[in-house]
Amino acid sequence: MIDGKTILITGGTGSFGKKFVRRVLKEYSPKKIIVYSRDEYKHYLMQKEFAEYKEKLRFFIGDVRDKERLYRAFDGVDIVVHAAALKHVPLMEYNPIEAVKTNIGGAENIINAAIDRGVEKVVALSTDKAVNPVNLYGATKLVSDKLFVAANAYAGAKKTRFSVVRYGNVAGSRGSVIPFFMKLVKEGAKELPITDFRMTRFWITLDEGVDLVFKAIKESKGGEIYVSKIPSFKVVDLAKAICPECKLKEVGIREGEKLHEVMITEEDSRNTYEYEDTYIIYPQFDWWNFEKHFTPGGKKVPEGFRYSSDNNTKWLSVEDLRELLQKIDIVY
Repeated sequence: MIDGKTILITGGTGSFGKKFVRRVLKEYSPKKIIVYSRDEYKHYLMQKEFAEYKEKLRFFIGDVRDKERLYRAFDGVDIVVHAAALKHVPLMEYNPIEAVKTNIGGAENIINAAIDRGVEKVVALSTDKAVNPVNLYGATKLVSDKLFVAANAYAGAKKTRFSVVRYGNVAGSRGSVIPFFMKLVKEGAKELPITDFRMTRFWITLDEGVDLVFKAIKESKGGEIYVSKIPSFKVVDLAKAICPECKLKEVGIREGEKLHEVMITEEDSRNTYEYEDTYIIYPQFDWWNFEKHFTPGGKKVPEGFRYSSDNNTKWLSVEDLRELLQKIDIVY
């Protein structure tokens, strides 16, 4: 499904985009990869970083808000991975219209360009914040998810199929708690701030996020929301793994922050099936046909099932976290 194809990734100069591009180039033989992003300096840096692959890579400066530029970029493209988004929670609360233009308007542009240009598959990256959203970023991503699922109906008889992958904050990614804690420790801090001692999160790495996208590219038939089965951890245990001798101070949950990450709600469970390493939430539309669109091997989850970081069956201990921290890339 990937070999010999032309792939475009929006937001491609970010940490996910770079990891995705490197994995595709190492594990597959694509015809071409188009990196689409509005940040010219990141394009320049990525060109230098991937200089050995220059024959396979194309760098398109562009914004997902720019429909005409997307139409030009999508010419001849087989697969689109949509990773571009405005996602800084406090900044989006202060600049709500900007979040709407990029996260919702941009999604609409991606959908229209993909259908009209004959793209085969579009995989959109989502977030746990889109589930029962409590902040504007999450609300815009919820709308985006629904647009991509419904886009399969818009495509009609055309070949374009859309799916979504959902996961939480990537371990070690820029702006997440791991580089924040590590920076404090490097600066000599003897105390780490914890918003709430009860707080839990899912653990997923960039590579695991890329694996989920690969799975969606290969298997999706249209309308699926893929959720990885991943372990949970307590934020206090993460702090202990990073700095065992540090004291912990509870400082209170920030505006727009959740106590636990939720990936699948009880309401979504009615359409959710469990597989070996993933859950798939299927759409509830007339156009979706069980025999045509269902991925074999899934088992319906129980009524009232809820997949949240606080009710997980697999947990990481302090020692587990300490070992994993040695293996991930930290982005400051």
